Amino acid sequence: MSDNLRTIIVDGEEIDVPNHYTLLQAAEAAGKEIPRFCYHERLSVAGNCRMCLVELVGAPKPAASCAMNVSDMRGGPNGEPPAMNTASPMVKKAREGVMEFLLINHPLDCPICDQGGECDLQDQAMAYGRTGTRYTENKRAVEDKNMGPLVKTIMTRCIQCTRCVRFVTEVAGSPEIGMLNRGEDAEITTYLESNIQSELSGNVIDLCPVGALTSKPYAYNARPWELKKTETIDVMDAMGSWIRVDSRGPGVLRILPRTNDEINEEWISDKTRFVWDGLQRQRLDKPYAKKDGKLAAISWDEALGIAAEKLSGDAGKIGVISGDLNSVEELKAAKDLFGALGVTSIDGRQDGAPLGSGPRESWLFNSTIAGIDEADAILLVGTDPRLEAPVLNARIRRAWLERSIPVGVIGEVGDLTYPFEQAGTGPKELKGFGGKRSGFTKTLKDAEKPMIIVGMGALAREDGAQVLHEIGDLAKKVGAVKDGWNGFNVLHTAASRVGALDLGFVPGEGGKSAAEMQAGGMDTVVLMGADEIEGDFGDAFVIYVGHHGDRGAHRADLILPGAAYTEKRGMWANMEGRVQMNARAVFPKGEAKEDWAIFRALSERLGKTLPYNSLEELREQLIADHPVFGGIDHAPGHASAAEFDVAAIGEAGDMVAAPFRPAVTDFYLTNAIARASKTMAECSAMKAAPSALAAE
Repeated sequence: MSDNLRTIIVDGEEIDVPNHYTLLQAAEAAGKEIPRFCYHERLSVAGNCRMCLVELVGAPKPAASCAMNVSDMRGGPNGEPPAMNTASPMVKKAREGVMEFLLINHPLDCPICDQGGECDLQDQAMAYGRTGTRYTENKRAVEDKNMGPLVKTIMTRCIQCTRCVRFVTEVAGSPEIGMLNRGEDAEITTYLESNIQSELSGNVIDLCPVGALTSKPYAYNARPWELKKTETIDVMDAMGSWIRVDSRGPGVLRILPRTNDEINEEWISDKTRFVWDGLQRQRLDKPYAKKDGKLAAISWDEALGIAAEKLSGDAGKIGVISGDLNSVEELKAAKDLFGALGVTSIDGRQDGAPLGSGPRESWLFNSTIAGIDEADAILLVGTDPRLEAPVLNARIRRAWLERSIPVGVIGEVGDLTYPFEQAGTGPKELKGFGGKRSGFTKTLKDAEKPMIIVGMGALAREDGAQVLHEIGDLAKKVGAVKDGWNGFNVLHTAASRVGALDLGFVPGEGGKSAAEMQAGGMDTVVLMGADEIEGDFGDAFVIYVGHHGDRGAHRADLILPGAAYTEKRGMWANMEGRVQMNARAVFPKGEAKEDWAIFRALSERLGKTLPYNSLEELREQLIADHPVFGGIDHAPGHASAAEFDVAAIGEAGDMVAAPFRPAVTDFYLTNAIARASKTMAECSAMKAAPSALAAE
């Protein structure tokens, strides 16, 4: 038997478990269920609820199984393996006593509590509690706290498990929740009764084992058993977090995280969790055409006729720009259609980042998100991951907390929730950075697995290609790309960007980029949900294919209503290059259609009928033309690091002096769905004026 394993007896059954396991983990390894309230696998051990008590054979009293290690167990007097019981009369009596104390002051408002039906206290009281109560005294009352527009508080229900306190302190890095007073007066509150400022604050709702912290936007909307639960993926950033969409009838009522240790673990950002009300507002549910300067509703037949007429002209004067939320299938259908028409002015990079011309590794997060756990030095260039990918930022924070890895920054950033060395603010410091033998350059060179993360703040500039080349040169100099490790990483802000680049959704020979199309000179421009646009396209006829009445629709002369990410089946490639499939939770609004089907119908009108009649046929064609999309849920990682010439990416040349500024300045309003959300608008206003209390 290995030295790090120990033989113990659990409820009479002998098993071998690692020496560092807690008794709770050992019991679960033996298939025994241990109730708990304060213990959580991803948080530090508090040991303050005592619900996980077990009996150690030979010990005078029960022990808290979450706070005691297997290595601390004593064997029998004659050399027998140490033993514990998880269901003995002593344990049963102890758990009943603990539960009785927890319920002394807990209000009996299960029928009106939002947590009802999915409450840990409710479930465990039924399973491990007494059949009746012996208390007749009045219950303690605690004043509710205002934690902002997202988290609803009814603190009388709180059992002081401190999960929320540990989460905001350890994971979110925004220690704004704590416990005041002692004994009967103890209560959880935010410091100075301020709002929670973290972009991950909604996770405390999932962590709370009672109804003390619940979702304010979701309050009193539905009961869990009324909802249809759809497992899918998120598109609010480029991580592709696993989520569950809960819907009733035609509307999405809640979004919750699913566990995936390689991507988001079990956390999601507040934008991912609370953007769902934006799916109901400002929706485009029928075709519109501009008549006498105003948009008027028309039929699909008329809309397709107008679109076909406008797309029948000079292919050199037609352009297509895709947005940040498009699925791979609709990008493929659009590329096939406009390719058949001879259109070369297509661009999936509405921010202008110079990606797509080199090898695939030049636009991926090559180390993978989970690879952050292996890195021993990180350099951030032109990115603020707290705003661009909060869950990824939490993983960097954990690497700093657990392993004290050094983090350097070139660019302007805010509070990242962990200390960092400001190595510069722009191209001036980047130039020749890898040639130094001191400071953070030395830190990177000395690291075994250095990681460089470049964001759109460094690439979405007029000198983006030159910056990319300089960063590639730096990666080679410090040994960030080598056999078995690829530490060159691009942090994207758009969910559809990697899929578009993998498809080659970039200007062809003689084609114009998104910026050039916006400057004018085109006859017809098709916007595929492209809402982060600055130019007005001059006199061009603008066709908008999308689902929200946002910036693109405001400029449009013709609107073809599409489906949001919860209303269609599709594939997205996240920043790692991991291709993931989502599922449809609800159907498109009104007369809206799935985007790929719109291009399929349009192709018939143009006499260029696309060779697929269903999504399955489209996917077959997609994978045949681009085999990379056949690797579902596979992140290539550093598999091809040895063949990746990182110093050859981008273009050599001079860079401008302007500092790198983060691509995201308002985390809550980054896309059309978020801008339609009342909840996100409240969060944005709260962030702008943090001292103002959110409306109840």
